[in-house]
Amino acid sequence: MRMTLDERVRSAVAALLYATGESQTELACALGVSQAQVSRRQSGTAAWSLADCDAVAAHYGIDPLDLLAGPTRATETLPAQRRRVPGRVVRPAAAPDGGAR
Repeated sequence: MRMTLDERVRSAVAALLYATGESQTELACALGVSQAQVSRRQSGTAAWSLADCDAVAAHYGIDPLDLLAGPTRATETLPAQRRRVPGRVVRPAAAPDGGAR
């Protein structure tokens, strides 16, 4: 059975989070939304809009069409510098106001 477009986007976002070692909280911060909003989109309670997909793709440095194609294509096109390196701990950068993101 084929995945729906919504399922492909959710799977692609999950694969990108895993491949980069980012958390939903870090992705939410980059998109300017709450972690709860990312969680709702990832669980299927809410849908990723086309504008969201464009922002997610830009955040990861991939083409939006690669994100829409699903997890395999999205992770294949992920730039090498964005990939998680074993042993490297990814920590969020400090927010401009000096607090943690």
